[in-house]
Amino acid sequence: MIRYWFILATCALGASTHGQAPSHSAVNPAPRLEANWQKRASLLDQRLQETADTELLFIGDSITQGWENGGASNVWKQFYLRRKAVNLGIGGDRTQHVLWRLQKAPLEGVKPKAAVVMIGTNNSNGEDHTPGQIVEGIAAIVKTLRQRLPETKILLLGIFPRGENFNPQRGKLTQINQVLMKMHDGKSVHYLDIGHHFLKDDGILPTEIMYDYLHLTTQGYEIWAQALEPKLAELLGEKK
Repeated sequence: MIRYWFILATCALGASTHGQAPSHSAVNPAPRLEANWQKRASLLDQRLQETADTELLFIGDSITQGWENGGASNVWKQFYLRRKAVNLGIGGDRTQHVLWRLQKAPLEGVKPKAAVVMIGTNNSNGEDHTPGQIVEGIAAIVKTLRQRLPETKILLLGIFPRGENFNPQRGKLTQINQVLMKMHDGKSVHYLDIGHHFLKDDGILPTEIMYDYLHLTTQGYEIWAQALEPKLAELLGEKK
């Protein structure tokens, strides 16, 4: 399998053909200046310090942060409370923001068995980033996690589908996921695409699962948790 560092250097569609390092915003670590973001980022650092015995991290954007909302929080309790999971999602984040947070986060005192990563949908808006640039951003996140948490197994999720029906953005995300799959090495990095679980047979994304065709309902989070469980239990070394 092609390793994530090889992808970062050569495979992404937007990479330089002259051997130069990527220099676009998706791979350049950057904080956000909004007060709410700064407050949330500080809260997440505090969570890490207070949950040093965590077995599991969830890393991402608003879709990950949404585990804390309403009925989704009950699903979280059912599946992840006993694993002392820590939610590191921030709404609106892109790869560059997650990269900055992971580089600055107080990870020295934690040794989670697994980290679930799902990021990149916000980078895919319009012409903001090419599929290749988004792959590079995600690869940089995986590389950072491998450096900072070398004993943690990474469960890299394909970016979830968005939009009610077939659309160009879904196609963009599919292109990204096809390359993300190559980061799977079966040891440190494991790739899993569960996006098809959210769709009907005709490709429709129902509002019962994603109320705005992007963010999950409680039913959507139930589907996510159930689809994740077999692989997650394996990575955590839990008895079947």
